[in-house]
Amino acid sequence: MSSSVILSYITFVYFLSFLLYLMMMVMGKESIGRAATFVTLAGLAGQTFAIVLRWAESYRLGIGHAPLSNLYESLIFFAWTIIFLYLLTEWRTKNKSIGAFATPLAFLALAYASYSPSVNSRIQPLVPALKSNWLIAHVITCFFGYAAFGLAFGISIMYFLKKLEKPGKKNFFLRIIPRPAILDDLSYQMVVIGFLLLTLGIITGSVWAHSAWGSYWSWDPKETWSLITWLVYAALLHSRMIRGWRGNKLAILCIIGFSCVLFTYFGVNYLAGLHSYAQS
Repeated sequence: MSSSVILSYITFVYFLSFLLYLMMMVMGKESIGRAATFVTLAGLAGQTFAIVLRWAESYRLGIGHAPLSNLYESLIFFAWTIIFLYLLTEWRTKNKSIGAFATPLAFLALAYASYSPSVNSRIQPLVPALKSNWLIAHVITCFFGYAAFGLAFGISIMYFLKKLEKPGKKNFFLRIIPRPAILDDLSYQMVVIGFLLLTLGIITGSVWAHSAWGSYWSWDPKETWSLITWLVYAALLHSRMIRGWRGNKLAILCIIGFSCVLFTYFGVNYLAGLHSYAQS
């Protein structure tokens, strides 16, 4: 069985995880939550195996590179980082409700990678610009940053849902979501992690660009939108630390920031530029 087939199955595993987390929130049963965590862990283990298998397959084909080089492989890794960070967050907070908002992101990333006709899942040789030791460092830092921003986005959606809860009315779905103050702090922590990792990603990308193209910065569309995304989250952190912004304002900025992440990731792939190979 090839890695691509395994990853196609993992797509449905994450969808099952989402359904279980959702059922847990609607029905308020801890047993369903434990099953959701188990299924998510199994999905992460299976996806890890598939990524390692794809790496080994590339060596068997005589290509031999980390599976991080094109849109398909980056989507797979993006889904993996989201689930990995989510499970760490669940373990740390002891709250499973975030799973209902994190697993859909991983499911959609895998679904798009596995079933979109515009995404090529074949293992391909690296283009000359990608033949660098900086590839792994740059992609890992960027995508862990994106995953942290994705979780902050999901937590911000939870924040607005929690604000809809009315005192005295029993609502299992909203009751299990942490208090707004907790969500606000957790979202901020995720943004801090994502911002630091995105900063490292931009730095490693600049060093790599200098060795590949002879320039640290070329105002390529993806470089430009990465900078815009970085500035949005920098403004968010500044507003929190200096101006004391909390609550609705920061949640809205998290949603805007993740919209910039998505455009940086998907939108600019189809614009002419040095990163145009990312759509392959």
